[in-house]
Amino acid sequence: QVQLVESGGGLVQAGGSLRLSCAGSGRTLSGATVGWFRQAPGKEHEFVTLLSWNGVYTYSTDSVKGRFTISRDNAKNSVYLQMNSLKPEDTAVYYCAVDPARRLGVRPQEYDYWGQGTQVTVSS
Repeated sequence: QVQLVESGGGLVQAGGSLRLSCAGSGRTLSGATVGWFRQAPGKEHEFVTLLSWNGVYTYSTDSVKGRFTISRDNAKNSVYLQMNSLKPEDTAVYYCAVDPARRLGVRPQEYDYWGQGTQVTVSS
């Protein structure tokens, strides 16, 4: 079992930055694919970005490429999402997710463990 706790969300003006954190417990995250998803009101979970278990491969949805960066600190058993140049359309609840099977998936069902989410609101 893996427990995930996100933090770092908040209210920011357009063009600003936020850094989300996802702390894992119960199992190391270092051997798993980690991903970030988001869900805006009335919409389904949307894939944002992922990082492979060995840190070699990353993939992001087109709308965040060049603005969002995923990283991990194995010593802290944590994953981060640095979000720059934020836009109002980035407003959503952001979730970190873990796939111990090491798939490089973009679908929510490919991830076994999820955090509770953290709200990000970008004002125009």
